[in-house]
Amino acid sequence: MFPELTRDDVFRLETRRLWLRWPRMADSAAILRLAGEKAVAEMTASIPHPYPSQAVEPFVFATRKGNALGEHLVLAITPRSKPNELIGMIGAHKQASGVPFIGYWLGTPHWNKGYATEAVQGLIDTLFSLVEVPAIDADTRVINPASRRVLEKSGFRSEGSFLKALPARGGLFPCEQFRLDRSTWSALKSWSSSGWKTQPEIDEPGAALAEASPRLQQTQGEPCPA
Repeated sequence: MFPELTRDDVFRLETRRLWLRWPRMADSAAILRLAGEKAVAEMTASIPHPYPSQAVEPFVFATRKGNALGEHLVLAITPRSKPNELIGMIGAHKQASGVPFIGYWLGTPHWNKGYATEAVQGLIDTLFSLVEVPAIDADTRVINPASRRVLEKSGFRSEGSFLKALPARGGLFPCEQFRLDRSTWSALKSWSSSGWKTQPEIDEPGAALAEASPRLQQTQGEPCPA
């Protein structure tokens, strides 16, 4: 699903304030510190709390290997001015349906700045531009309205609630499914270029998805954003 362009570790996405790049072993300490916080971990399907330090480097290796093989595209979120400083992660993952699933998390010191929305919009633009997919899926825990706002501001529509297994949380929890189809994305891009504006950037406590988490498991629909 993911093209040759994304399979080299020099690949990166640049947005107005962010640089999205492949994760590195040097990011391990930041991942452990930020993803392991309870406020971040509890909104995901597979980030444990407390987060075991010995699991971080195998996670980074697995994300890099999956990127190289084209199995997924998992990127570190960093400020453009400090590209070595990881502040969160975002990823796109294959599903059996052929529709990719996106997931993300952002460290708590970086909430309420619009970074998650900016990263999500940068990734979906890239996916629709580089990959022939009809739509993109995401989901979120129903107790995470901030993550819901990130998806809504990016053009996703709700497709209803369901109970989902969140392994790191120890059971089934209510989540809400979202989808952005290509035609909606195309319309939003056209409106934006003609001067149409989205809602102001008010962000995103707890924006988090298991698919960009330190215990990534690639199964259809398994990750839950916040």
